Amino acid sequence: MFFLLRMAFWLSVVLILLPSGSTQRAQSPSEISASDAISAASATVADMRGFCARQPEACSVGSQVAVSLGYRAQAGAKMLYDFLTEKLSRRDAGSVVHTGSITKTAQDKSGQDGTSQNTLIPADLATPWRGPQARKDPKHSA
Repeated sequence: MFFLLRMAFWLSVVLILLPSGSTQRAQSPSEISASDAISAASATVADMRGFCARQPEACSVGSQVAVSLGYRAQAGAKMLYDFLTEKLSRRDAGSVVHTGSITKTAQDKSGQDGTSQNTLIPADLATPWRGPQARKDPKHSA
């Protein structure tokens, strides 16, 4: 959540500091210097620091809203991640689609929800070659 707020803040700062076209300059007769903008921004930040002291109710409600939005953003990101993982695994697997189901006993032992990432290829699942078994020859036993 705070990452999104910081990203929005810095994106707006970059957009504000980008040079404007000549048509917009003609409409804006008063020019604001960079030092005036920085001093105004620092005054705004200083004023925002004292907001919770002046308005404690609004600050507590705002923090509850921020926590709620954070949980929703986290749930939405998890849904998006699961959706994209499922779509990409189906595309990578080609025509073979694995369900990724596991038995209840394996689920209880692993503690996971039973979803599979389907990252193994058939060569990974094949039993490795072990060579011929050594014979016990009664003549050579001591």
